[in-house]
Amino acid sequence: MVDKVPMTPGGHVALEEELKKRQSEDRPRIIEQIAEARSHGDLSENAEYHAAKEEQSHNEGRIAELEDKLARADIIDITKLSGDTIKFGATVTLIDEDTDKKTVWQIVGETEADAKKGRISITSPLARALIGKKKGSSVEVVAPGGAKAYEITKVEWR
Repeated sequence: MVDKVPMTPGGHVALEEELKKRQSEDRPRIIEQIAEARSHGDLSENAEYHAAKEEQSHNEGRIAELEDKLARADIIDITKLSGDTIKFGATVTLIDEDTDKKTVWQIVGETEADAKKGRISITSPLARALIGKKKGSSVEVVAPGGAKAYEITKVEWR
Protein backbone atom coordinates (compact mmCIF):
# COMPACT_ATOMS: atom_id res chain seq x y z
CA MET A 1 0.00 0.00 0.00
CA VAL A 2 1.26 3.45 -0.93
CA ASP A 3 1.08 6.00 1.89
CA LYS A 4 -0.83 9.12 0.97
CA VAL A 5 0.82 12.47 1.70
CA PRO A 6 -1.78 14.82 3.26
CA MET A 7 -1.54 18.43 2.13
CA THR A 8 -3.61 21.55 1.66
CA PRO A 9 -4.45 22.83 -1.84
CA GLY A 10 -1.89 25.62 -1.30
CA GLY A 11 0.80 23.12 -0.37
CA HIS A 12 0.04 21.10 -3.51
CA VAL A 13 0.35 24.20 -5.72
CA ALA A 14 3.68 25.11 -4.10
CA LEU A 15 5.09 21.63 -4.84
CA GLU A 16 3.85 21.77 -8.45
CA GLU A 17 5.48 25.19 -8.93
CA GLU A 18 8.81 24.00 -7.51
CA LEU A 19 8.71 20.91 -9.76
CA LYS A 20 7.95 23.02 -12.85
CA LYS A 21 10.81 25.43 -12.05
CA ARG A 22 13.29 22.60 -11.45
CA GLN A 23 12.32 20.88 -14.72
CA SER A 24 11.95 23.90 -17.03
CA GLU A 25 14.57 26.33 -15.62
CA ASP A 26 17.11 24.58 -13.38
CA ARG A 27 17.58 21.39 -15.46
CA PRO A 28 18.45 23.18 -18.76
CA ARG A 29 20.71 25.68 -16.92
CA ILE A 30 22.66 22.86 -15.24
CA ILE A 31 22.99 20.93 -18.51
CA GLU A 32 24.41 24.09 -20.07
CA GLN A 33 26.90 24.49 -17.19
CA ILE A 34 28.05 20.88 -17.63
CA ALA A 35 28.54 21.38 -21.38
CA GLU A 36 30.45 24.62 -20.77
CA ALA A 37 32.69 22.99 -18.15
CA ARG A 38 33.30 19.97 -20.44
CA SER A 39 34.58 22.28 -23.15
CA HIS A 40 37.38 23.37 -20.78
CA GLY A 41 39.18 20.07 -21.25
CA ASP A 42 40.50 17.68 -18.58
CA LEU A 43 37.49 16.64 -16.46
CA SER A 44 39.52 15.05 -13.66
CA GLU A 45 40.72 18.45 -12.41
CA ASN A 46 37.72 20.51 -13.52
CA ALA A 47 35.99 21.89 -10.40
CA GLU A 48 33.25 23.60 -12.43
CA TYR A 49 32.34 20.28 -14.07
CA HIS A 50 32.22 18.40 -10.76
CA ALA A 51 30.16 21.17 -9.10
CA ALA A 52 27.69 21.19 -11.99
CA LYS A 53 27.39 17.37 -11.91
CA GLU A 54 26.76 17.51 -8.15
CA GLU A 55 24.11 20.20 -8.63
CA GLN A 56 22.51 18.08 -11.37
CA SER A 57 22.39 15.06 -9.04
CA HIS A 58 20.78 17.16 -6.28
CA ASN A 59 18.25 18.69 -8.69
CA GLU A 60 17.25 15.34 -10.23
CA GLY A 61 16.87 13.83 -6.75
CA ARG A 62 14.58 16.66 -5.69
CA ILE A 63 12.55 16.32 -8.93
CA ALA A 64 12.03 12.61 -8.19
CA GLU A 65 11.03 13.43 -4.60
CA LEU A 66 8.53 16.09 -5.75
CA GLU A 67 7.03 13.78 -8.39
CA ASP A 68 6.61 11.08 -5.74
CA LYS A 69 4.93 13.42 -3.23
CA LEU A 70 2.61 14.84 -5.90
CA ALA A 71 1.68 11.32 -7.06
CA ARG A 72 0.76 10.36 -3.48
CA ALA A 73 -0.89 13.69 -2.60
CA ASP A 74 -4.09 13.56 -0.58
CA ILE A 75 -5.37 17.11 -1.00
CA ILE A 76 -7.58 18.12 1.92
CA ASP A 77 -9.65 21.28 1.48
CA ILE A 78 -9.65 22.80 4.97
CA THR A 79 -12.48 25.21 4.09
CA LYS A 80 -14.83 22.21 3.95
CA LEU A 81 -13.82 20.96 7.41
CA SER A 82 -15.55 21.82 10.66
CA GLY A 83 -16.17 20.56 14.16
CA ASP A 84 -14.51 20.95 17.51
CA THR A 85 -12.26 17.88 17.34
CA ILE A 86 -8.69 18.60 16.26
CA LYS A 87 -7.60 16.94 13.01
CA PHE A 88 -5.52 17.75 9.92
CA GLY A 89 -5.99 21.39 8.90
CA ALA A 90 -7.19 22.68 12.27
CA THR A 91 -5.78 25.94 13.58
CA VAL A 92 -5.36 25.49 17.32
CA THR A 93 -4.77 28.15 19.99
CA LEU A 94 -2.81 26.86 22.97
CA ILE A 95 -1.84 28.34 26.33
CA ASP A 96 1.39 27.05 27.89
CA GLU A 97 0.31 25.97 31.40
CA ASP A 98 3.70 26.95 32.87
CA THR A 99 4.22 30.36 31.28
CA ASP A 100 0.67 31.36 30.18
CA LYS A 101 2.19 32.09 26.74
CA LYS A 102 -0.33 31.82 23.90
CA THR A 103 0.64 30.13 20.63
CA VAL A 104 -1.39 29.41 17.49
CA TRP A 105 -0.55 26.45 15.24
CA GLN A 106 -2.11 25.08 12.08
CA ILE A 107 -1.68 21.34 11.54
CA VAL A 108 -0.50 20.72 7.95
CA GLY A 109 1.36 18.13 5.87
CA GLU A 110 5.10 17.58 6.31
CA THR A 111 5.94 19.46 3.12
CA GLU A 112 4.11 22.60 4.32
CA ALA A 113 5.37 22.74 7.91
CA ASP A 114 7.00 26.08 8.76
CA ALA A 115 7.24 27.04 12.44
CA LYS A 116 7.89 30.70 11.54
CA LYS A 117 4.50 30.79 9.80
CA GLY A 118 2.74 28.92 12.59
CA ARG A 119 2.40 25.64 10.71
CA ILE A 120 3.37 22.30 12.24
CA SER A 121 3.59 18.92 10.58
CA ILE A 122 0.88 16.36 11.32
CA THR A 123 3.78 14.03 12.27
CA SER A 124 5.27 16.40 14.89
CA PRO A 125 5.04 15.44 18.59
CA LEU A 126 2.76 18.42 19.31
CA ALA A 127 0.36 17.68 16.43
CA ARG A 128 0.20 13.99 17.38
CA ALA A 129 -0.69 15.00 20.95
CA LEU A 130 -3.41 17.39 19.72
CA ILE A 131 -5.16 15.10 17.20
CA GLY A 132 -8.54 13.97 18.50
CA LYS A 133 -8.64 16.50 21.38
CA LYS A 134 -11.20 19.30 21.85
CA LYS A 135 -11.27 22.89 23.11
CA GLY A 136 -10.84 22.99 26.89
CA SER A 137 -8.64 19.86 26.99
CA SER A 138 -5.13 19.77 28.38
CA VAL A 139 -2.36 17.97 26.53
CA GLU A 140 1.12 17.00 27.59
CA VAL A 141 3.75 16.90 24.90
CA VAL A 142 7.07 15.19 25.33
CA ALA A 143 9.37 17.16 23.07
CA PRO A 144 13.18 17.20 22.76
CA GLY A 145 13.30 20.08 25.28
CA GLY A 146 11.27 18.15 27.88
CA ALA A 147 7.59 17.73 28.71
CA LYS A 148 5.26 20.71 28.21
CA ALA A 149 1.60 21.03 29.18
CA TYR A 150 -0.85 23.10 27.13
CA GLU A 151 -4.51 24.02 27.41
CA ILE A 152 -6.45 24.08 24.14
CA THR A 153 -8.42 27.36 24.08
CA LYS A 154 -9.64 27.46 20.47
CA VAL A 155 -10.08 25.16 17.45
CA GLU A 156 -10.68 26.91 14.10
CA TRP A 157 -10.92 26.03 10.42
CA ARG A 158 -9.49 28.71 8.13
